[in-house]
Amino acid sequence: MRKTTSRKTTPRSAPRRIAPSLPVPGEGKRGEDGHLAYLLRQAQAAARLSLDRALASTGLTHPQFVVLTMLKAYPGLSGADCARVALLTPQTVNVIIANLERDGAIQRTPHPIHGRVLQWNLTRHGLALLAKARLKATALERRLAGGLDGRDLAIIRRWLAQVATELHGT
Repeated sequence: MRKTTSRKTTPRSAPRRIAPSLPVPGEGKRGEDGHLAYLLRQAQAAARLSLDRALASTGLTHPQFVVLTMLKAYPGLSGADCARVALLTPQTVNVIIANLERDGAIQRTPHPIHGRVLQWNLTRHGLALLAKARLKATALERRLAGGLDGRDLAIIRRWLAQVATELHGT
């Protein structure tokens, strides 16, 4: 005779727990009742996704766009400095730089004093590519600023910069 073990089973008729419907952005804790840090993250994620979609037609990724933007603003950055201002890891920037250089968007020059340090600058092709991508980003920024006047935008920009300054390094 075979020994059987009893197994606990859930009857098929037992009710399943269904999660409550999740709020969409702008509702509940995803809205004005939400925690400030979460709301910043939610807004950043939405803006990033929108920019990724807009940049797709340019052939650039969002991180590549950021690197080109920072190299235009601060010509001659090293890869490490570029990573710092672009808020990317050095490893990510190394891959981005290699791809942008291969595509002819940037070029390297040795640092005039520190021979082992490479400085990166945009080429004509890089400037044209960035200009094309900037049009897409500007359209998104217009959407972000929709309904805000210049004074409100200045307050928001000042606040965001202050948040970054206050929390830098913590």
